[in-house]
Amino acid sequence: MAGLLSRLGRKQKTHIWSAVVVAAGSATRMEGIDKVLAPLADVPVLVRTLRVFQNCGDITEIVVVTREDLLVEVSQLCKAFALDKVSKVVVGGEQRIHSVLHGLREVREDAELIAIQDGARPFLTQEVLREVLAKAEETGAAAPAIPVTDTIKRAENGLAVETLDRDTLFAVQTPQVFEAGLIKAAVQKAVEDGEVLTDDCAAVERLGMKVSLTKGSRENIKITTPLDLFLGEAILDARDGRLP
Repeated sequence: MAGLLSRLGRKQKTHIWSAVVVAAGSATRMEGIDKVLAPLADVPVLVRTLRVFQNCGDITEIVVVTREDLLVEVSQLCKAFALDKVSKVVVGGEQRIHSVLHGLREVREDAELIAIQDGARPFLTQEVLREVLAKAEETGAAAPAIPVTDTIKRAENGLAVETLDRDTLFAVQTPQVFEAGLIKAAVQKAVEDGEVLTDDCAAVERLGMKVSLTKGSRENIKITTPLDLFLGEAILDARDGRLP
């Protein structure tokens, strides 16, 4: 009994895991709609994205990276929706890789893991998030992914020259999660080398690091076009049991 009480009395080991949510894009394919502020069932896309990390017990803090013209509005949204894990809202850079770097510079110095998430990816589930966090803690780098179902062709000058083996192809999603020192060094090196990367995994792959893939979700879409907003409403209806 004494041994049991002793174990129960010990403090659980705490960890510091941060999230950088990147919402600084120009939304050029949204036909004038600002995708991160667009409502989904009356809740802005960005707020739905942030709530997933707000409600995850493993996440300590959230840093939001946005455009300069949205800085005040995003800050107000975080307050209005009681997103108290948001520690900072900062201005992004010219390209996504620069915005990621700006966010990485603002996380806590004692952060052990950093999850990088698209601000316009509001349907991440706690299950997908927990699995990728656990794998990153184990291996140092992890990302959720889903198998490619379409036949993929490689083309040159508008002509198909090769059919790729789709059994080896995966569509990688976010959050992509890394050991803090690794991703900071990798992104800094990519920026110094002038690399314009659209994927955070590519930054660590350039250093020779392998990225573990975890199970993603077909619902974990990124809002990129107006059609995606309609698809998003359908996902919410299905989750709420409003679809037949």
